[in-house]
Amino acid sequence: MYAQVIVDIVHENVAHTFSYRVPEGMTLAPGWRVAVPFGRRRVEGIVLSLSETCDLPPERIKPVAETLEDYPAVLPALLELALSMAEETHAPLAETLRLMLPAQMRGGRVRVKTETAARLAVKPAEAEKAAEAQGRSRKRAMLLTLLADGETHPVSELSQLVRDPLMPLRQLQEAGLVLLFEREVLRRPGGAVHRAEDPPLTDDQREALECMTPPMLRGEGRFLLHGVTGSGKTEVFIRLVRRCLEAGKGAIILVPEIALTPQMVDWFRGRFGPVAAVLHSRLSPGERFDEWRRIRRGDARVVIGARSAIFAPLENPGVIIVDEEHETTYLSDRHPRYDARDIAARRCAAEGAALVLASATPSILSFARARKGSLRLVELPRRVFDRPLPAVELVDMRRELDGGNRSIFSGALQRGLRECMAQGEQAMLLMNHRGYNSFVSCRACGQAVKCPECDVSMTYHMAGGDLLHCHYCGRVMPPPQTCPSCGSPHIRYFGAGTQKVEEELHRLLPGTATVRMDIDTTSGKDGHAKLLDEFRSGRARVLVGTQMIAKGHDFPNVTLVGVVAADMTLNLPDYRARERTFQLLTQVAGRAGRGEKPGRVIIQTYKPEDETILAAARQDYRAFFAQEFERRRASFYPPFSVITRLLAESASPDAARRRAEELAERVRALLSEHPDWQKRVLTLLTDQPSVKYLRGRARWHVVVKLAASPEAERLCAALTDLARTDAPEGVDTYFEYNPVTMM
Repeated sequence: MYAQVIVDIVHENVAHTFSYRVPEGMTLAPGWRVAVPFGRRRVEGIVLSLSETCDLPPERIKPVAETLEDYPAVLPALLELALSMAEETHAPLAETLRLMLPAQMRGGRVRVKTETAARLAVKPAEAEKAAEAQGRSRKRAMLLTLLADGETHPVSELSQLVRDPLMPLRQLQEAGLVLLFEREVLRRPGGAVHRAEDPPLTDDQREALECMTPPMLRGEGRFLLHGVTGSGKTEVFIRLVRRCLEAGKGAIILVPEIALTPQMVDWFRGRFGPVAAVLHSRLSPGERFDEWRRIRRGDARVVIGARSAIFAPLENPGVIIVDEEHETTYLSDRHPRYDARDIAARRCAAEGAALVLASATPSILSFARARKGSLRLVELPRRVFDRPLPAVELVDMRRELDGGNRSIFSGALQRGLRECMAQGEQAMLLMNHRGYNSFVSCRACGQAVKCPECDVSMTYHMAGGDLLHCHYCGRVMPPPQTCPSCGSPHIRYFGAGTQKVEEELHRLLPGTATVRMDIDTTSGKDGHAKLLDEFRSGRARVLVGTQMIAKGHDFPNVTLVGVVAADMTLNLPDYRARERTFQLLTQVAGRAGRGEKPGRVIIQTYKPEDETILAAARQDYRAFFAQEFERRRASFYPPFSVITRLLAESASPDAARRRAEELAERVRALLSEHPDWQKRVLTLLTDQPSVKYLRGRARWHVVVKLAASPEAERLCAALTDLARTDAPEGVDTYFEYNPVTMM
């Protein structure tokens, strides 16, 4: 037998299979990881196929060195997925296969953890007699007494009761009384599991389940679950997953932020116990490796995680749920680029599972698909227990300034915070920008201090040493004493971030315990979980944070939510700015009043008359959708068009520009060859994006805006091919379909 192996080297020169002979007695199948000779070294690889013949002469075919596991690491469905992704993104197959495996498996960087354990080799009664006969050896006698319960005990556990127990245990083993052996220890993330009972379902939840369950059990169904904040969408997820498990199937639940994962994991473990596993990038290498293996072996049938969990090795999935489906974090901006929502739909279609997209604020594209019939709309229009949505107050910050208030907190928000604290309740403050000041600028020439590696303003951070941080590449440097552009000493700090909000809060409410959640405070292992536990326990009274606090969290004692700067996302140069603003405001407002006490939301804005902010204040998704849908129809934005771009990046500005110009010429040549495609083109431009440099690399792009049609999809396929064709050395080219940002 001969194995066709793709070696784990990401390079176009080796982006094809190599033939190896299967040694006599070796078990292999597609998806197995193997070690193979490759030139003068030995490398890892994955078997793609097996055959009984090979075109190469026998003396040129080397044997497979060894198998790395005793099972296929990549399931057949995931192998097919990796193949199709490699073809579509023009990435080496080795690169897409890496998505299917935890990085810790490659190179043997993490191994199975074991521990030495002991148990009796005789009956408990014999052990008790033997303990009495140990004479002067009190250690052996005590160990026999401890093991007389008939259970297996780790030696590490016994060492807490008997000092240095290993030598006496070996002596007892030689005497035939005790058996010592090595056993696997699974590294499990999270703490203790608290089992929970099922709450009663609301009528809306019951109707949603009756709608989705029968198609799901038939291995079909594409749903958009639209439920207002606090309507109990997670309970619907749990009941769907239970029906899947009862039918012998599994489930994958995706969440957009790692910050949401601990809460979701706690809920699912409380109902399903150890059958629930978690996958995300903040796990330790050992935890991620062991959770992956639990899923692959079938010990865990429910997978909860962030974007990469869509590649979990779960056999026979019955449902894949994408919570907060509107979030852009489901898009990977690293090569090979993918959208976890699209991958979820593909896995469902290929493996016979139902797809559930869920959100209180669905994306415009998803809701449009539901109206068209591509998704079945299921709604939860009321909160559980008929709790009211929070009352929302808009504060015009222009009037606050006219009245002499220079604080970042309006008078209404200051009064609301004091009342909330006096009543023993909790509050949340949203400021969607981390750091202390948004930017540092010269008052003489107006030039903002920018990152030397990126074409973006640096943010001032007071915590950690009064430094300027680039939020794109991570560069850190001290603030300049004089303007780098004109030499003026008149350097000033403008705008506000989460650090400044926290400082102002301490000034307003001295002694009040607060928690700040942003990338700076949650970078360590379990960073999110520790901060959320501090707030959930009540030890902290106010939670200040960026958008990571806005969705999914359930804090029953939160009665006040304050939005410090509602206009921040509204003014972004992006056609989706209004959609993102509505989603952010509605989601964060939904954190208030989820318990028995009513909630209140105060939104500070310089545009209280804006229709998007008004719709968010009313929490009226359908009204917002209607106005936004018509705006996009008038301006030919998606879903009425497709926006694509070919992005060229290089350390050389001239090389990036030349590549973009060359691509633009090839696009024009394509259009001249296909008149039907040309009719669909609304815009074709070559330019630098608003962020001209990123991480030290110059950026140029070719933007093609197309009227939505089958011809547009065929042109997109051709543009994908262009992105990987004849790329000059040192220039990276990416094709983006409806990119998350045009920056």
